[in-house]
Amino acid sequence: MVSRSDLDNFDESLSSSRRQQRTDRRQGSGSRPTQRSQGTRKPQSTQRSRRPSSSQRRPSAAPSGRPVYRNASARRRREAQRRRRMRNRAIILAVGAGLLILVIILLVTMFRGCSTKEPKEKVSTDTIQQQEAASGISQIQATTPPAGGDDLSPTYFKTPVIKDDNTTGELIYSDYYWNRQGFELFGGGDESAATYAETINTLAGKLSGMKVYDMMIPTSAEYYLPDRLKTGENQSNSQSQNIKTAYSKLNTGVVKPINIYNYLADHNSEYLYFKSDHHWTGLGAYYGYKAFCDTNGMPALDLGTCTEKTVDGFLGSFSYNNTKIDTDTVHYWTLPYSVSMSITGEDGEHYEMNSPYAEGVFGEGNSTYLIFISGDNPLTVMKSSAPTAQADRKIAVIKESFGNAFVPYLTYNYSEVHVMDLRTFRDNVGKSFQTYCQENGITDVLFSNGVMSANAQIQLDSISGMFD
Repeated sequence: MVSRSDLDNFDESLSSSRRQQRTDRRQGSGSRPTQRSQGTRKPQSTQRSRRPSSSQRRPSAAPSGRPVYRNASARRRREAQRRRRMRNRAIILAVGAGLLILVIILLVTMFRGCSTKEPKEKVSTDTIQQQEAASGISQIQATTPPAGGDDLSPTYFKTPVIKDDNTTGELIYSDYYWNRQGFELFGGGDESAATYAETINTLAGKLSGMKVYDMMIPTSAEYYLPDRLKTGENQSNSQSQNIKTAYSKLNTGVVKPINIYNYLADHNSEYLYFKSDHHWTGLGAYYGYKAFCDTNGMPALDLGTCTEKTVDGFLGSFSYNNTKIDTDTVHYWTLPYSVSMSITGEDGEHYEMNSPYAEGVFGEGNSTYLIFISGDNPLTVMKSSAPTAQADRKIAVIKESFGNAFVPYLTYNYSEVHVMDLRTFRDNVGKSFQTYCQENGITDVLFSNGVMSANAQIQLDSISGMFD
């Protein structure tokens, strides 16, 4: 920065330089003597020289060589010097300010260029409000979709917003318990994902003339357990990456991937998974169904037209190893149209029901999840009277227990929904899956598997065992 003393020295140097120049000019041209020699008379010229008045006389020089001015002249000179100093200061300050502004603009431009990021993906309003309302909650922001991508794209997976109070939990066997909720830790990777995709491609190739879909269902750890708790001895691999890898290796000419991941991520402030059990809730299953319909351009059942019912006191699979865990409430929605359901049990018996929900059969305790289609059975067939169900469309669903809460919603779109449990179908029905589909006029096939089953070779062997 320029100091005031520097400005004064600069002005003084200018003034001294000008005074020296004037003194040199006077001495070079000869100054008038201050006294005439006695006895000498100046000759008279033809043109009489005019004697300057006292106000025009040039002041005599002091012994130092510096002219001596009268008071008025000295004041004017000091005033002129002051104005010059002010002018010079103004010029220097203006130039300095301009340079400073230029430097600031350059620095800001460079900083913005280095720190520019893609805009964050917008997540649901309910989720954002939930997070903002919680005190001391850190957020993991959603990622941005690729150009042209959307929530149903099999190549785009957003990062859910997860509540985190920065506490730690406890590892018990292979499950992690945190905030009175249990979580399955996932160990699958790219290799197991590729194996799953290869299996589905092979089986889909045997279903000539049918539309085939594949849907992998994440666990609650993806939506409610922070990443910081999925490391070390609690290591849990990315399920979104696993699903993305599997979908990238599907032969889309014969099987269509159904990406439900992002719909669940947008609603993870809601009750999508049980706390005491590894399954999703009826609401979580509904968002999976909604993604299925939107992917295929089909109308989806509106839960507002249904009647919501609840059963309290559910204690699921996680409660076996940890008693310090919250109980759950099972929510289900009875449909606004009639559905008949026939069941082939493992005991060889056949059962008939007038609803996909076993109301009044399973109350509080460990069996409440069996409300959905009466649990896992080798074969369950639902026939729908919904006016929106297409008479010429019948779907077969190969599933494990995650599919139980999901399949009732399909009765809104299909006249018949055939549900096969991958572990027990072949032994109890006594025929291959292809033969069954041909005999029953199946038009659509859905492979619906939780991500844990999709990455377990024993489950893939069971699925393959259903086929010739």
